[in-house]
Amino acid sequence: MPQPRETAVYTHGHHESVLRSHTWRTAANSAGYLLGSLKPHMKILDIGCGPGTITADLAALVPDGHVTGVDRAPEILDRARATAAGRGLANIDFAVADVHALDHPDDTFCVVHAHQVLQHVGDPVRALREMRRVTKPNGFVAVRDSDYGAMTWYPASAGLDDWLDLYRRVARANGGEPDAGRRLKAWALEAGFTDVTATSSAWTFSTPEERAWWGGLWADRTVESAYAGRATGGGHATAEELRAVSAAWRNWAQQPDGWFAVLHGEILCRKEA
Repeated sequence: MPQPRETAVYTHGHHESVLRSHTWRTAANSAGYLLGSLKPHMKILDIGCGPGTITADLAALVPDGHVTGVDRAPEILDRARATAAGRGLANIDFAVADVHALDHPDDTFCVVHAHQVLQHVGDPVRALREMRRVTKPNGFVAVRDSDYGAMTWYPASAGLDDWLDLYRRVARANGGEPDAGRRLKAWALEAGFTDVTATSSAWTFSTPEERAWWGGLWADRTVESAYAGRATGGGHATAEELRAVSAAWRNWAQQPDGWFAVLHGEILCRKEA
């Protein structure tokens, strides 16, 4: 049975195969829809910051401001602090936090940002209300989430069909919504925003290097990460079935005409004055 949404857990965990993807993310490839709204003085809250690569980019873009990165997993914040220190950034700090109950006063931040977060939280509307609460009037809440049901690839692969079906079942059993991208605008309106700009963008993996990287990290994640344990522990797949899905990822990566697109929904919500 799916868990109650207030008890949602992070499906992926922080295995190396997961961080391989997370540390690749930058403000340019993951927050482009927000960058034109940033000003050097802004105070930003980055929710679900993970290893801090996007957080560090945001701090570099607001040299006269400050960025606070927060995550529910304390262990990943040491990695984020190291990322910031390695780049010599002094206008950044990190803390443990739950997006459903942020430890900040009303009207604190110019921008509240969350990348690949709402698909994993227990109550995305409550999370957006909390993000709205800590945003200053005329400030922005910026959210981007992938949409698994809209992901597409070539050539056809029964193994990747099995992967998508399995992932969506595991994520929903954990209390999340893997097809979050298409729901962001609806969730924002339900949370009380009236000024919402909804857009989309995609990651595309098609070169031999891109296919090897993307296919390889999912092949490893399928059998080695916390997701693998949740898939078998929840009765969604056997270890043999996971190995077959992993092999399908490696087979896809070897196809010279292979192509994979990850569609994302994006919302930029202005808080009314």
